Amino acid sequence: MSSDNTSAVNRRISARIGAIAESATLAVDAKAKALMAAGRPVIGFGAGEPDFATPEHIVEAAVAAARDPKWHKYSPTPGLPALRQAIVDVTARDNGVTIAAEQVLVTNGGKHAVFVAF
Repeated sequence: MSSDNTSAVNRRISARIGAIAESATLAVDAKAKALMAAGRPVIGFGAGEPDFATPEHIVEAAVAAARDPKWHKYSPTPGLPALRQAIVDVTARDNGVTIAAEQVLVTNGGKHAVFVAF
C-alpha cells in the first residue's frame, strides 16, 4: 500500500482506536520470545500458549465439527447448554460447589471473561 493510501486509511480510523494501549500480556510474551530467541533461559508468564502439539483426537473432532453443518452457525451467547451443564457437574464433583447452569457463562478466554464480568 502506498503512503498516500495509508494516510487516507489512517484519517478514517477513530482517534479512540489509536489510543488503545498494547496488551500487557502480549508485550510480556513478545519480550519472553525475544529473550528466548537470544538464547536466554526464560520461564514465560505471558500468553497461555501450549508448548505441545494438539492431541490427534482433538484435531479429528475439530475436523468433524467443521464438516457438520450443525456447527456452521453461532452458538447461544452464554454457551451450549450441554457444555454449561458439564461445567456444573465438574464444579460439583471437583470442588463440592453447587451451581446452576444459568449461572455459567462460557467465554473464549480469560480476558473475555474479565471483560464481561465488569
